[in-house]
Amino acid sequence: MPKKAPAKVEAKKQEQQKASKKSEVSLEAEVQVAAQKFKPKGTRWGVAHIYASKNDTIITLTDLSGAETLAIGSGGMVVDNDHEEGMPYAAMQASYKVAAKAIEKGVTHINIKIRAPGGHGTKTPGSGAQAVVRALARSGFRIGSIEDVTPIPTDTTKRPGGRRGRRV
Repeated sequence: MPKKAPAKVEAKKQEQQKASKKSEVSLEAEVQVAAQKFKPKGTRWGVAHIYASKNDTIITLTDLSGAETLAIGSGGMVVDNDHEEGMPYAAMQASYKVAAKAIEKGVTHINIKIRAPGGHGTKTPGSGAQAVVRALARSGFRIGSIEDVTPIPTDTTKRPGGRRGRRV
């Protein structure tokens, strides 16, 4: 005669099944649901600050002044493996999360500012930057401008590595 599993164990299994079903729903569908729920009353502008390095992509959506943060998302919030944080897929999923939160707050138009590491680091944005811009446009936002705000030094301290460069 097989023993019956306790009710607590069955409840945990049901919760896990519900959680797995929630993760199957794409984040793009989440944006569409938010757009249907929250109808904009007018035009509200926001600024999407995108920091795209080789290892991670961070999206911060603020109001026009930059003082009030409306939504935050990063590649590390979406994927489990560290080496996948800078990939375009993680950046796209993070931007869908940010878009859903922004739509709930009534944002309809955005200006985009893309930043690479800059300074001594690379001056070109990572591969996640383009994916974020495409995902935000696909989410239904009207894009006012796309601007590169990478800090480029005019005269700075000596670059690390020495006279003969980094020896590997």
